[in-house]
Amino acid sequence: MLHALSTSVPSPRQFTYPFCYDVDPLAEAASEELQHYIATTGLMSAEKGCGKMFGVLVVEYKDEEGALQRGFLAAYSGLLGGRNDWQYFVPPVFDAQQPDGHFKRTEREISAINREISAIEHAPQYLQSVAQHEETMKRLQAEVEAFKVEVDAAKARRDTRRKSGEPLSEEEQAEMVRESQFMKAELRRRRKAMEQSDSTFNTQHSTFLKSLQRKRKQMSDELQRWLFAAYRMLNAKGEERDLIDIFREYTHAMPPAGAGDCCAPKLLQYAYQHRLRPVCMAEFWWGESPASEIRHHLHYYPACRSKCLPILTHMLKGLDVAPNPLAQKRHTAEPRVLYADEYIMVVDKPAGMLSVPGKADDSASVSVEEYFANNSKFKTQNSKFLKAAHRLDMDTSGLLVLARTEQAYVELQRQFASRETMKRYEAVLSGVPKHIVGGYGIPAVAIANSCSHLYFYGQGLRQECRSLLRLEPFAIQFAKYSSGCISLPLIADINDRPRQRVDMEHGKPALTLYNIVEVRAADANTAVAYTTKKADKSLTLVHLYPKTGRTHQLRVHCAHPQGLACPILGDPLYGTERADRMYLHAAELTFRHPITGEPMHFLSPSGFLL
Repeated sequence: MLHALSTSVPSPRQFTYPFCYDVDPLAEAASEELQHYIATTGLMSAEKGCGKMFGVLVVEYKDEEGALQRGFLAAYSGLLGGRNDWQYFVPPVFDAQQPDGHFKRTEREISAINREISAIEHAPQYLQSVAQHEETMKRLQAEVEAFKVEVDAAKARRDTRRKSGEPLSEEEQAEMVRESQFMKAELRRRRKAMEQSDSTFNTQHSTFLKSLQRKRKQMSDELQRWLFAAYRMLNAKGEERDLIDIFREYTHAMPPAGAGDCCAPKLLQYAYQHRLRPVCMAEFWWGESPASEIRHHLHYYPACRSKCLPILTHMLKGLDVAPNPLAQKRHTAEPRVLYADEYIMVVDKPAGMLSVPGKADDSASVSVEEYFANNSKFKTQNSKFLKAAHRLDMDTSGLLVLARTEQAYVELQRQFASRETMKRYEAVLSGVPKHIVGGYGIPAVAIANSCSHLYFYGQGLRQECRSLLRLEPFAIQFAKYSSGCISLPLIADINDRPRQRVDMEHGKPALTLYNIVEVRAADANTAVAYTTKKADKSLTLVHLYPKTGRTHQLRVHCAHPQGLACPILGDPLYGTERADRMYLHAAELTFRHPITGEPMHFLSPSGFLL
């Protein structure tokens, strides 16, 4: 499991902070050794074309003669080809894959219950019974609704009679009361009959099925708790805690599925068990990107937060860990005021500055809101109120509107929510979008027909796309190379916040129009072999027009294989190349003044050059 590492690169002074790091040269050397092993052994053929996260941990130890040596450990996340026992890699923290072990035995019992439930649900007698019950319920519901109409009509007649002004006899009054009481009682009876019919069906046909479903859930919950309790995680102090105990302290909830099976926990656990001192670590992606996530071949990634943050917080105790870069004070340029009155401010936000006060890791950064709230030069009679009407990511620069009164804030929020504003961004992409590689000068697509670019969705979103386009208050110029529309629904990646992922079923609609303005072609490696890591130095200048305002929308739409397939240069989450900043800038903004209704239009060119 321990592999030799022949390099003169010195060891870092502190261990890697796993949730935000620049790869240490020593960890990179170990990664290259692992990448060579993967490429030469054909290991990834077991994954049938899918990608996988791999990790390395450089360690120090003393040999038999007492001399200090260095080596590295390797791991993969989860299972590889359905197995967790591949040579060269550290074993799992707990092996739940033993065929005769408790986990697999119970899993087979649960699978048997699943088959029994499926057999019942697909049995002809059960399906016929369900169909008959549904028909009966529809008939009874229709009878109840029809009688309810009669009840309402009778009540209306009584009300009209009472308001007519003609005197009512005692017999007529009594008859009205009897009619009202009878009809109310009859309505209750019919509703109760419908409920009784439903209850009878459930009792006769669903009791056994529901008992199996309850048994399945109970067994699954118990098995999951048993498994989490079996993962007993060590730290550098020699302390040991199971996953349930760890997550109870940090999240007050049960661990998510797959907790403890990522690269970092596996690597550290093995190192502690074998008295190896961790020096540095790194994790990288190998292979094709998943359909929902954005992962680039051979690109390094931090540990995930939802699964690994509680675990690694415990496991890193006793190590001298490098400080979190995000928690350190950032020095950035000051925001530039373009317009200000008693109700609003329009500012040019620098890259590296938060729009609103941050949480947790971002707490050390001063936001635009805080900057102006604490600057006496910009205080007004409404200085106690100052809120950003929309947001820009910390790494994005450009135009931002601040409201200085509650009334202005509410109206600006309404305009942004109803898409009455216009926003244009300028971005530099790493590489050249795949649909124009080798075909510069493709005739531009007219914006009215831009939905034809939804080649990965077909016709399904044409109507939605067109309805959004009709809200566009300005005309986009024809691009030199290509223009079009990207529609990829987005949802938060609960296992790796703050990243977003594409989810066709549950994601919120996200629509971006684009203009490819300029391409700087280089010797692009459009088909990079998995045995090498070559850099594509081609760049693309693009204008982006978001029609929805989802978190990280432009960044994902640029980087995703079904979008432009080229990440924004310097994007720390979805990109492939580091740069002095993320090259995304909010360059143009149009809205109406929230109080006067006057059209407001602002420009802030990015100055990005290829």
